[in-house]
Amino acid sequence: MGFIPARWSGAAMLGPAVPAFLTPLSATLVHAGVLHLVLNLVILVWCGAQVERVLGAKALIFIYGISAYVAAVAEWLVQPHAQTPMVGASGAISGIIGAFALSFGQQKQIVKSRRLNRALNALWLLAAWIVLQLMTGMLAGFEGVLVATPAHVGGFLSGLLLQRPLLMWRYRKA
Repeated sequence: MGFIPARWSGAAMLGPAVPAFLTPLSATLVHAGVLHLVLNLVILVWCGAQVERVLGAKALIFIYGISAYVAAVAEWLVQPHAQTPMVGASGAISGIIGAFALSFGQQKQIVKSRRLNRALNALWLLAAWIVLQLMTGMLAGFEGVLVATPAHVGGFLSGLLLQRPLLMWRYRKA
């Protein structure tokens, strides 16, 4: 049920398995242990409830699903022939964290243009997230734990990119 990049590259074939195109979603249901599951659930409930309040339940599910696929694509782009399964909902939840960060973060006025300020804020959040993920990956790597850093960054980026259009869509008649 985990996402294996080599399956998307055609470098690995498995017998009875979830079809490769569904594994970005099925991987969100499988975790590497109880702590992994609990951490994902805590962040999902904490950030997800707030994002749902702002964007709605359908938008939350949409961000989760799209972010799962973007996370898988990011992991595949960095390691297209990796045969280690990627499991967990962290990439999809990173998308929700990205939408949460844009929805509730304090935006500073750097330039007079509101659009440019929004873009600079999103770039700042992305840069901070990338540094945080690289540091987490380095720390976990020293313990022998594999962390899907590209998946976390890809998921977060999708949340950043989806937040504004989904917000505008929800309040289009207001």
